[in-house]
Amino acid sequence: MASTVDKVGVVGLGTMGSGIAQLCIQAGVPTVAIEGSDELVERGRGRIDTQLARAVEKGRLEAGERERMLGLLDATTDVSSLAGCDLVIEAVFEDLAVKLELFGRVEQQLADDAVLATNTSALSVTQIAGGLERPGRLVGMHFFNPAPVLPLVEIVRSELSDDDAFDTAYEILETMYAQSRNQLHAPTPILKQMITAGLLGRKSGRGFYTYAEPHSSKVVPDADTPSGALPDDVTVRDVQRVGVVGTGTMATGIVEVLAKAGLDVVVRGRSESKVAAALGALRKSLEKGVVRGKLTEEERDATLARVGGTTRLEDLADVDLVVEAIAEELDVKRAVFAALDEICKPGAILASTTSSLPVVECAAATARPGDVVGMHFFNPAPVMKLVEVVSTVTTAPDVALTVRTLCERIDKVPVSCGDRSGFIVNALLFPYLNDAVKMLEAHYATVDDIDAAMKTGCALPMGPFELLDVVGLDVSLAIERSLYAEFREAGFAPAPLLEHLVTAGRLGRKTGHGFRDYNVR
Repeated sequence: MASTVDKVGVVGLGTMGSGIAQLCIQAGVPTVAIEGSDELVERGRGRIDTQLARAVEKGRLEAGERERMLGLLDATTDVSSLAGCDLVIEAVFEDLAVKLELFGRVEQQLADDAVLATNTSALSVTQIAGGLERPGRLVGMHFFNPAPVLPLVEIVRSELSDDDAFDTAYEILETMYAQSRNQLHAPTPILKQMITAGLLGRKSGRGFYTYAEPHSSKVVPDADTPSGALPDDVTVRDVQRVGVVGTGTMATGIVEVLAKAGLDVVVRGRSESKVAAALGALRKSLEKGVVRGKLTEEERDATLARVGGTTRLEDLADVDLVVEAIAEELDVKRAVFAALDEICKPGAILASTTSSLPVVECAAATARPGDVVGMHFFNPAPVMKLVEVVSTVTTAPDVALTVRTLCERIDKVPVSCGDRSGFIVNALLFPYLNDAVKMLEAHYATVDDIDAAMKTGCALPMGPFELLDVVGLDVSLAIERSLYAEFREAGFAPAPLLEHLVTAGRLGRKTGHGFRDYNVR
């Protein structure tokens, strides 16, 4: 094998290939870039030139450096120009036959010790290697888009790799499904329909959003991208006084958010001690805000003056909105909603903060199902901006709109969704977290490597195992069981390893041990 990489070849000058070539010349490595036609060569060269010019404009690069880098690039249609390259990286579209034919031509130009690399994000590297004359010389080098920005590269060894050689959406899903036969990996029909219609995203100027022009990031409001204006035919209900049922962390956080926004709040607890504890936690949180300079003493005092406590549901008779924030036990929630239905004035909105239970079950316990809605805050409520506004099949339009308007008033970001397990965030998040646990179970990668890959490659603030340990493995397991019970998808079945850790009492940070041991750090 070549002991150093003095010259690199990149085959394919699309968005990914041109980004990889740019990385190489920025590193000072002479690079040969291959495309199928003179037009594509010039287009790829233009992408690189444009990106370097932007770097000069932003002061990240000197003009002389740009010229020096461009001088290291040899963009051509001649595959024989790859002769003398120590490493050749393929970055063409995800088609096995195309890749095999390409590598067959490339191999003929290279020395025996040169390394071949595929940038595939979904195809089997072993399957590609098996079609080569020198299968041991192939590795996977999976860059992330945009390559010059995202620092992560996944190095993938095939079953045929020599020891010394181991130094786009629809195609990815289709390939994953072909390999796993997991229905969750099957591409949804809308993707194929959009591809057929030419709705390819930013690069075509329209995908799920419409953009000002191809390759623009500016979203243009249209019929599919609502402006957010309130409908003319729906009247927002007046909300000035709110009741919060519950005294836990979530309930106390919601009380703080509402009171800071100028609303009068009544917090109801099961006992005087619980009410006192909730008010004490509120005061402590506000004191921290004063110490950190985020709140004045006057604002703190005014906020506290707006909050009252009680042990009687009857004291919520005159509120405009009740937010239920008690334990995730359906029978208990239904009993509370039935009682509130009898107590609260006509027109009062009854909201549940449930994160996994059907909101319609709470609505069915009342004689006013149109006034019942989901209002799912995220923990900690004073910090997290998102609120999922969950409409059941019976929720009145003005109720959902009133809650959205209130969310904006208390400086939250509302999103509307239907009443199904997981709503939006958990329905997307927890299958991903579950897949990470299954990947660990299969010894595919370590906890640290999976976390690092997702943080670096997808720009996430936390890796899946960090997040699971923070959320709590017991809470995570309950949500995954809820998703599986509702959708009956095999891929939603909780990973056995997660079940075992919960049984063993390893629940994450709160017990000192989850996927990581926090007692030794």
